Amino acid sequence: MSTAMRVEFINPFVAAAINVFSTMFSTELKRGQVYLRKPDQSHGGVSGVIGISGKAIGIAAIIVSDQTAIRATERFLGNPITEVNEDVIDCVGEIINMIAGNAKAQIEQFKLSISLPSIIRGKDHLIEFPSDVTPICIPFTSDIGDLLLQIGFLVKE
Repeated sequence: MSTAMRVEFINPFVAAAINVFSTMFSTELKRGQVYLRKPDQSHGGVSGVIGISGKAIGIAAIIVSDQTAIRATERFLGNPITEVNEDVIDCVGEIINMIAGNAKAQIEQFKLSISLPSIIRGKDHLIEFPSDVTPICIPFTSDIGDLLLQIGFLVKE
């Protein structure tokens, strides 16, 4: 049997995102109003997606505009970047990997495994979650740009 997501499962991802951006990019994330994702809500820019399995199954994703991805990569590498390139793609993958790894450490009781990150890029791309899951969307603003954290899990009981 599975149950819907619980706040004690989501909060570690929020805390992890705030921690990663503070530590890696020296920027403060300011959280906006949390909402449920609408069916077929698509995005532009770059999305880093990571699968989670274990006593909970689902997906964590970070969605950023091309410009936010470029600014984050510039801060991470210390070099100017003019377009989305391999370094930017790698950086977005590393961001979601760090967020998921940090959150995983906070919710050890679920005995989770995380997949390698995948990157989705382009106009109107859609992140597919398990069919029984309505993802939670947590928008953030920062001095390097806006980002959206989407989390969707089922906790196995």
